[in-house]
Amino acid sequence: MKMDGKADQERIFESLPVPSALRVMIVPAVISQLIVLIYNMADTFYVGQTNNPYMVAAAALILPVFNITLCLAGLAGIGGGALISRLLGENREEEARRVSVFSLYLAILIAAVFALGMGIFMKPLLNLLGAGENTYEYARQYAFCVIVAGGIPTVLSNVLSNLIRSIGYSRQAGTGIVLGGLLNIALDPLFMFVLLPHGYEVLGAGAATCLSNCIACVYFIVVVCRMGKESIVTFHPKAGRPERESIAAVFTVGIPSAVATLLFDLDYVIIDKLMVSYHDLALAAIGIVLKVERFPLNVGIGICQGMMPLVAYNYAAGNKKRMEDTIRISRMLGLAIAGISILLYEIFAVQFIRLFISDAQTVEMASAFLRIRVLATPLMFLSFFTVYLFQAFGMGKRSLFLGMMRWLVFNIPMLFLLNAVFGMYGIVWSQVTADTFTVILSFYVYRKYKPKL
Repeated sequence: MKMDGKADQERIFESLPVPSALRVMIVPAVISQLIVLIYNMADTFYVGQTNNPYMVAAAALILPVFNITLCLAGLAGIGGGALISRLLGENREEEARRVSVFSLYLAILIAAVFALGMGIFMKPLLNLLGAGENTYEYARQYAFCVIVAGGIPTVLSNVLSNLIRSIGYSRQAGTGIVLGGLLNIALDPLFMFVLLPHGYEVLGAGAATCLSNCIACVYFIVVVCRMGKESIVTFHPKAGRPERESIAAVFTVGIPSAVATLLFDLDYVIIDKLMVSYHDLALAAIGIVLKVERFPLNVGIGICQGMMPLVAYNYAAGNKKRMEDTIRISRMLGLAIAGISILLYEIFAVQFIRLFISDAQTVEMASAFLRIRVLATPLMFLSFFTVYLFQAFGMGKRSLFLGMMRWLVFNIPMLFLLNAVFGMYGIVWSQVTADTFTVILSFYVYRKYKPKL
């Protein structure tokens, strides 16, 4: 049975009450974000069960490179998805269809080039990342599975999820991501400890991740096929080439999204590098905190992902009231989640940390870190909420400016400054301090450049 895409779009984007439309769009996005968070921890958790530090180190070495594939997905998926929602708001369905074709083949091309480059230059790249005699082979096995073999399905799954959500199919978009995450969690122990012999656990983890992403990709392709030949999201090249302005618009929003993701990962890498100069317990403590604090942040990202197509559509359609109601309710929801997370983390910090480690000293230090870091949650939400709004408006230069200012002017310099002045706890307080400045700047830029309908 085919999906009636146009009827669903009109109902969600135009006629459904804003709170209901947001519920339809946001709930699947939030669930998928939480599953992605758990799935990102799965390989590390299962490889850790081997008690082989070289295997753990090898998997950790590949994580920054794997994250680059997600940045590539953001370039085509977020850039294309935001534009498609705006084009639908302008009743330009044929151009939206052409943009979807361009975004999908762009994703396949850049993923293929990246995977091929990783395959050809594997040895020098792994040496550059720090792979040594004891970790190189494990790192090579993992990189081959998740980046060389799994690069295209990983990128394509994420791009398809964004494009499908941009036309109102948030449930299907979320289901595909959840399917890939749950499969990875289930297949990891099967491949690592049952199917492959002892000593090949890292290869098993990589193979499980690759297979789960391939199955998720097939799911998304089936969803697109069920939408029928007239679907906005399509692989059919006969749709034609989009206008030059549309191609530029994809990159205008997509590139800032990819850059922001890279800088976010760089921030975490620098925190680890600074903490390691103190002692191993501090590094272990901050490592756990950076994972625990992601739960409310990923919920906030899910809210923004669900909100963005509604804002983009109604902005392009000139429906000012519906657009502003969507922004207001989404902002209130995100701040409410942030407030609840502060309350829970302040009260139950020790219990949350003990889910990951039982060492008393590490628990005490990590709990103190968490109670400080969580104070930045509403500030971080407001920071990327504003960036998502500018992406929805197609104002990529504004979102790039805010992203660059946040990471390169406020966050990363503040890490070095507060570490030099206050030591270890200066690193922990840097997020609150930097994002206070980021939010002030974001409010100013939004008030000055918010589009007038």
